[in-house]
Amino acid sequence: MPRWNLNYMKLRDKLLLMYVLSVFIPIVVTNVVFYNVTSANIRSQKTRDAGMALNNLKNDLRVTIDQGVGLSYSLYTDPVFNDTISRSFQSHFEYIDAYNSYLKGQFSGQLNQGIRWYQVYTDNSTILSSGYIDRLTDVVRSSNWYVQFQAYTAPYPALISSDQMLSLVQRLDNLDTGGREQLLKIDLNMDMIKQYFHNSGFDGKVYLLDPGGHIQFSNDPTAEAQIGKRYSEIQFPNKMIPFELTYTGINYLEGWSLHGVMDEEIVLKEVRKSRSFVVWLACINFVLPSIIIAAMSRSIHVRLVRILKHMKKVKTQNFQTIPPEDARDEIGQLTMEFNRMTETIHNLIHEVYLADIQKKDLELKQQQAQLHALHSQINPHFLFNTLESVRMRSLIKGEKETAKIVHNMAKMFRKSISWNQNDVTVKEELELIESFLQIQKYRFGEKLQYTIEADPAVLMYRIPKMVILPFVENASIHGIESSPGVGIIQLFVSMENDQLHIRLTDNGIGMTQAKLEELLSYLDQNTDMGEHVGMKNAYSRLKLCYKNHFTFDIQTWEGEGTRIQIKLPLDPSAMPGD
Repeated sequence: MPRWNLNYMKLRDKLLLMYVLSVFIPIVVTNVVFYNVTSANIRSQKTRDAGMALNNLKNDLRVTIDQGVGLSYSLYTDPVFNDTISRSFQSHFEYIDAYNSYLKGQFSGQLNQGIRWYQVYTDNSTILSSGYIDRLTDVVRSSNWYVQFQAYTAPYPALISSDQMLSLVQRLDNLDTGGREQLLKIDLNMDMIKQYFHNSGFDGKVYLLDPGGHIQFSNDPTAEAQIGKRYSEIQFPNKMIPFELTYTGINYLEGWSLHGVMDEEIVLKEVRKSRSFVVWLACINFVLPSIIIAAMSRSIHVRLVRILKHMKKVKTQNFQTIPPEDARDEIGQLTMEFNRMTETIHNLIHEVYLADIQKKDLELKQQQAQLHALHSQINPHFLFNTLESVRMRSLIKGEKETAKIVHNMAKMFRKSISWNQNDVTVKEELELIESFLQIQKYRFGEKLQYTIEADPAVLMYRIPKMVILPFVENASIHGIESSPGVGIIQLFVSMENDQLHIRLTDNGIGMTQAKLEELLSYLDQNTDMGEHVGMKNAYSRLKLCYKNHFTFDIQTWEGEGTRIQIKLPLDPSAMPGD
């Protein structure tokens, strides 16, 4: 394979290649690098902004929760309040009096923006349900928030999510309650928390997770279906930027966390818009200069092609000059010199060489006529007709065996003059071999025995003509002739695994290993051994027709005989052509 060379390229292609390598590719690479750097910077800036927005949301959420915690601690540490709700009242009037004189004023003014409602629950049967104080009944104990709270034993408030509500629940057991169960439940202002989430400035979805990793609140429109589901079970697209902020060092918020997910496509939306601009700019940078280069190179390319065409005409002795043009550049000067050179060569040929060529042509025709006369004397038709005459004379004289042999020779000559194609059927090849072996049997007599067996299924397949006969001839002449005993030649033709199997065996004198290696080397190379020319010719034609799609194998035993095996493909695509 020839090595690539810059000089093999056309001038127009060289100009385009020079532009592509020197201008277009550097511009495209610069734009791509600039685009990627800009995308990385914007992504980094958006990530920082999103992190700050999520951190602000975390702080706002803590401030709201701290308002509830402050109320919880104020009631938890109030000894008078705790003593009042845990005291056994003698009558309802006594409780009402205590409620009006202290408890009512204690609860007034406790609500703020972060607290939607709060309720004190106690199982003190002497207390009436009124205002912010309610009886701790079995219905309350079966509620979801109460069941969740039973898992907490710490003295500080527990943040619990129940019925799409965030609540702070704390036991009022700072002082002796006389065995009574007293709870404070503070419901946070969910409208304010929703406002925090929606106005956080985080360009994505935010999830509030409890210590168990379950989603308790989110700004996701589908958040209602996700409440209570584990955050790890949610499937997000691959190109998502995750954020995570966890509350640490705060006992009542320990383990709670904020998770944010931002779509990278949304983050880089504005940058993505410029991608099409980069593509269009690259196309313009390529198409417009290509048109300019093509237009400028055309004046060079067209004229060079015209000179090349006229040079090829000169090669065929057509000395036509190039029409003159008004051009002063290098190609115009080259055109003028080519016309001058063409006219000079044309004059020289007519004046000096033409007469000599005509004389030599006349001599060559005379030699061809003489050769044709010689050929007519040894025409195969003449030989065939002569053999037919000899055969007819032998029959008239009663020499049937001689007539039969002459008939076989005539058949072989008839095949040689009638086979106008490069390939024949297996049947035709075997008929030719049969005629040859009949002639050899006439020569050797009973010393030669032969068998030809062929599978009827392969008789109509086509093979290169006379590729088996040379090996049969070699077996009879070189193998059987020098053998002292009866010579046996066996030819088998069959079909196996879509291949034509040809096996030829004889019990002749065989060959030594050195002689076999010499023969194989002769078949594969252009060496000359002085004999086996027919085998060399047959083997060369097999290689020419089948290339590497056939196998050829010779096995020989000195003093015992030789076996030749040939396998040809039966695939029509591998068959030799006419």
